[in-house]
Amino acid sequence: MTWSCFILVPVLLFMLVRNLDWQEVVHALKSYKLSTLLLGGALALVSYMVFSSYDLLSRRYTGHRLPTTKVLPLAFVCYAFNLNLSSWVGGIALRYRLYGKLGLSVATITKILSLGLVTNWLGYLLLGGVVFAMGLPALPDSVKIGSTGLRLIGAAMVATGVAYLLACRFAKRRTWTIRKQEVTLPSFRFAALQAATGALNWSLMGALIFTLLPEKVDYLTVLAILLISSIAGVITHIPAGLGVLETIFISLLQGQYSKGALLAALIAYRALYFLVPLAIACVVYLVLERKTRRGGTPEPADNDEQPGKETAAAPDKGKGYSAAG
Repeated sequence: MTWSCFILVPVLLFMLVRNLDWQEVVHALKSYKLSTLLLGGALALVSYMVFSSYDLLSRRYTGHRLPTTKVLPLAFVCYAFNLNLSSWVGGIALRYRLYGKLGLSVATITKILSLGLVTNWLGYLLLGGVVFAMGLPALPDSVKIGSTGLRLIGAAMVATGVAYLLACRFAKRRTWTIRKQEVTLPSFRFAALQAATGALNWSLMGALIFTLLPEKVDYLTVLAILLISSIAGVITHIPAGLGVLETIFISLLQGQYSKGALLAALIAYRALYFLVPLAIACVVYLVLERKTRRGGTPEPADNDEQPGKETAAAPDKGKGYSAAG
């Protein structure tokens, strides 16, 4: 299935842009105002800050004591590599390597990774569910699922996200053991913060593309198409959704914009949100590797705080975090 998608997506994209006037694309890229690019860069920066804050939520959940100055750069590197080179590289391999060098156990890193995934997709479910339930985006008649089917999917997504929030609020049993690992529901307040943080990040990504497009389509339509293309990229397992994003945007918006203007906006989006952060992340990664190599003793961590408990962090006692549970 994955190999079929690797073949099918480029073919579909080629069919959509085979008669494209590339001079129009170049002209559209050159016509961007500096203020527009600076605004786009600012939106990308804020989005990555929100993205990286997932790991700060995970720190509160697990109770480890790594300082914010170490968590945020590490999270930024992982997410930049994740978006560009797949979750196996950035989300998993780099996170285990870098957190492991800072002294966290495999069990703690697994919880950090898992909570980040829940935060990201909880925000997607609630935000995307509301947008899809509104009937956005308008699908062409050739799409079998249709607007009604998309509305039903949206309603199901919202119901799933709300079910998680209700479980965090009302569940009497809070902890389960899965393969010798304890999974504990966070508090409702913590879960609501997860939902808000995840939804905000997706909203910022949509705002970036909306800023780069000419003023014809409303923001919610752009956001809805981004959400569809993102889940399609995950399903196809194509790193960075390369070709998937372009195919879906051109297919759903070619009646509103010229293909050249659309492709120019998406190229600018990839440059601002994917390539520039990846270049910065490569430098930051080398700095982190150098620091951990020189650091000697791993950073001590603690786990006195219960997952999701709204308490202030206790002073670092210098005790290693236990992997039990």
